[in-house]
Amino acid sequence: MATQIDMPKLSDTMTAGTVAAWLKNEGDEVSSGDVIAEIETDKATMELEAFEDGVLLKQIIAPGEQVAVGAPIAVIGEAGESFEISVPETSSPPTEEKKEEAAPAKQPEPATAVPAAATTSQTSEDGGRIKVSPLARKLAEEKGIDLSTIQGSGPNGRIVKKDVLGVSPGSAPVATQSAAASVYTGPDISEERDLPVSQMRSVIAQRLVECKNTVPHFYLETEVNAAALLSLRKQLNAELGELAPEQGGIKFTVNDFILKASAEALRRVPEMNRSWNINSIRQHASVHMAFGVAIDDGLVTPVIRDAHVKGLKVIAQEAKELIGKARSKKLKPDEMTGSTFTVTNLGMFGTSRFFGIINPPNAGILSVGATIARPIIDDNGEVQAGQMMSLGLSGDHRTIDGAVGARYLQALKSILETPALILV
Repeated sequence: MATQIDMPKLSDTMTAGTVAAWLKNEGDEVSSGDVIAEIETDKATMELEAFEDGVLLKQIIAPGEQVAVGAPIAVIGEAGESFEISVPETSSPPTEEKKEEAAPAKQPEPATAVPAAATTSQTSEDGGRIKVSPLARKLAEEKGIDLSTIQGSGPNGRIVKKDVLGVSPGSAPVATQSAAASVYTGPDISEERDLPVSQMRSVIAQRLVECKNTVPHFYLETEVNAAALLSLRKQLNAELGELAPEQGGIKFTVNDFILKASAEALRRVPEMNRSWNINSIRQHASVHMAFGVAIDDGLVTPVIRDAHVKGLKVIAQEAKELIGKARSKKLKPDEMTGSTFTVTNLGMFGTSRFFGIINPPNAGILSVGATIARPIIDDNGEVQAGQMMSLGLSGDHRTIDGAVGARYLQALKSILETPALILV
């Protein structure tokens, strides 16, 4: 008997998922435990396993399409077996455009599949009829594109949304432009188009708006002379950088020192290692350090557990591993949750100073800017060469006050300017 596979709930906050890619085709044999698809959630890309043996009879959702948790995405059964697709009442039915693009070239018989999109047509220059979906026709009209110039990729040559989006407006007749608009004749910086919002980008947008609107941020800033830190890093990398990993070889980044120093500063100022729980303030006994990693769809924050008891080398190794997982979208949900403090660093892009948005329920987020060489005046009034790094702290005023944030930055500055303390 054919079995329907529904979109699983892969994280606590997941309400919908996107089929990133199918790893098995319709008609392929699958065994229990085989990975048949990759599912993009609000946090990462996860593998979807088959839970029984059989043949993949139907891919209900096309790659790139989003579907609610619990909605059907595939059917597994015996070759040639009939099946019906059961759509739960809580899930939204696919749009006309989604149904059209999801329709496969060959469908199992006598399957009850998702119906194809409605099709409209218009006459081409040679008198033939052009098959085009309503959405594709509307987009073509908005962009001034002649549909007769487009080769459809949908079923039976139907023109669908992606066909229109792939055509530059300049390749077809458009309405007469004003004189002012026709002055510039050079190339555009990019093709003008509407980009789909990924599941991850959508969740990031929703959470940041919620955080910025509900968490009362305050901001503090200090500068650190990173000359000693950079010197220590250079020495350690010269000694350890050429060794094999099994011989203790490793190369440290500036961010490795920041993460270790941030955890040590939280040990000195534990009030900063708190979170807001509406009716209480949680004082954490351990430092679970999150740090920002930029990926194509936005930003993820993997977490180093118990950073307060880990040495510089362990933190550097774990950070490198988590960064690799983040960029390949292989982070697990439990590797991105449960943080007590967050560090975000844009110094590698040359950004001198900035303030991040707090990662709830953390009491604060540390923003690290670029290190800039400039003259400074030392305690004896002498002018010296300095390597100045800006540190910004965004604090949740419900959980902590400015004095707590200031003491934290003071402790962090002391540690970074005497970096040998990190190794103790």
